[in-house]
This record gives sequence, C-alpha cells and structure tokens, in this order.
Amino acid sequence: MESLEIHPRSNAPSANKAEWTVLTVKKLFEKPFMDLLYEAQNIHREHFKPNEIQLSTLVSIKTGGCPEDCAYCPQSVRFNTGVVDDDLMKLEDVVQAASIAKANGASRFCMGAAWRGPKDRDVAKVAEMVAAVKSLGLETCATLGLLKNGQAEILKNAGLDYYNHNIDTSSDHYEEIISTRSQDDRHVTLQRVRDAGVSVCCGGIIGMGESRDDRAEMIAQLANMNPYPQSVPINNLVKVQGTPMADVDGIDSIEFVRTIAAARISMPKAMVRLSAGRTDMSDEMQALCFYAGANSVFYGEKLLTTPNATSYGDDELFARLGLAPSDDVAL
Repeated sequence: MESLEIHPRSNAPSANKAEWTVLTVKKLFEKPFMDLLYEAQNIHREHFKPNEIQLSTLVSIKTGGCPEDCAYCPQSVRFNTGVVDDDLMKLEDVVQAASIAKANGASRFCMGAAWRGPKDRDVAKVAEMVAAVKSLGLETCATLGLLKNGQAEILKNAGLDYYNHNIDTSSDHYEEIISTRSQDDRHVTLQRVRDAGVSVCCGGIIGMGESRDDRAEMIAQLANMNPYPQSVPINNLVKVQGTPMADVDGIDSIEFVRTIAAARISMPKAMVRLSAGRTDMSDEMQALCFYAGANSVFYGEKLLTTPNATSYGDDELFARLGLAPSDDVAL
C-alpha cells in the first residue's frame, strides 16, 4: 500500500466531526491491547446497554448459482463446493422461518439471495416477503446483490428496514478477491439504499490474506460513509473447500478483536455484529469481541450455506457472560 491516507468518496463524505484516515485507524490497531479495549468499552457504554445483545437470523431465500467470482463464496457457479442451485423460497416458507426465528428470540430477520443483482420481478417477490415478515413484528433486512434505480424504493415501501451490502475488504486488496464487480459498484448500490431511506448494513470479511493496513483501510472506508452504516457486520472468513480461500492462513484472534474495537471506536453508534465464523471462535474470543463493542450476532444454526453457532450454545454462552437478548440495546 503506497499511502496510509484515505479520503471519503465523493458520494460518501465523512459523517464524523473528524475524518478517519487509514493512519488514524491504524494507530488504534497499534495501541496496547488493554488500552484499546478500555477505550472501545467506554465508547460502547456511552451509546449502548453494556449487557444486552441484539439477535438476528439469516436465511438464504435463494441459494447457489451466483455468476460472481467472490473467492470466499461457496455459492459461486465458478467453484465446485457442492452447493446446489435452488429456486427462490416460497412466501409461506419464508414466513414460517421468520416465525420460528422470532419465537427463538431474534428481533431482526435477514433474507439473502445469491444473485449478482435482482431482476425487477425478483424484487417484487422479495417485497412480498419483506411485508409479510414485517407484519410479524420483526425488523427486516435483505441482501440481494447490486440494486438498480428504483429497486431500493420498492423494498422500502414494502417495509425493509436494512439492506446489507458489504465492501468486503480494502480497496487495494479487493481486486485480489473479486473481479466480476468493482468496489465502486458496491458503493453505488449503498448510495441507492441511503437515498431510498433504508438503513445500511455494511461491513467486511477478515482473514482473507489481507494486511493490517488493509483492515485499517476497510474500517476507514466504513467510518467515512455519510452516514456510517447503522449496522456493521465483521465476518471471520469461513474456509470452504472448493473456493480459492479454502487454504488461506487464518487471522490471529487478538487481531480480530482489535478489528472489532476499531469498528466500535470509529463508528460509535453503529450496531457492530459478530457475524460469520463464530464456529471457529472460542467462547473466550467471542467474550473479548463483545467487550470490544460487538453487540449483535446471527442466531441460528446456519448462515446461508455455512454452519453457525447453535442456538443452544449461544444461550449457554450468553448466560455465562450475563448478556441478555434485546431488540433495543441503545441507550
């Protein structure tokens, strides 16, 4: 990386009083670990109830067959991972899954589809799902890929609360992971989501062979959005056989916790979600992530096509930590 400075994109100026550069974020990473966590926890307590956590459930409403070449994704048609290309779920099946999620304590229901981007007829069908899930009293979230003009408004009118579209990694490292869509393409969709009045869920994946500078640049990108995302999922790479990322070296657990803390400090009012990869995390590592400012998790035994921590395991861990599920963790 030639420079440690990054400035907001023209369509995403800084929402913070002081702009976050890669250098300032990297200085967070370089702090003594205890000092970093102390700062992150203090900021967390200024904005959130410290012992409450928000539970979300993620369901794949359309699995497999994606034409993209995201090197981490088992749903790409370019990789032999054993994932079957399925049709879009039926409305009644989505409603049943959402009802079960609510009964198990989830307050947000996320619907993911393996598309490069939805066709208008797809958006119409997903809008019906959104309206039905919303009627159950759940917050709604969708991740459908790149959106065209007007599609975000249709989803908003149906009751969509959040749209997830991750930037994945730094701008420099991005081209080593994906070639079929640019990171700028992602920012265009994010702007369409903001313009429609839908809250943004946007984060990235850690452990894809990126450097600390890359992690700092990714956090700076997120923090300099206007506004920064209301929800920030930080994923620990799930290595799937058949993908180019299957044998990449994993990230040090302390470095992962540092990334959570940097996200909390630079985006103090965002929900920071400990997302994919929790099955590879010890209870102690997850506890450190919660202390560093993570206050949301995906709850359920599956994330799209990869395993997730079991509900029973989460309940046991939350009880040991004194964390209580809540749909309103903000102060």
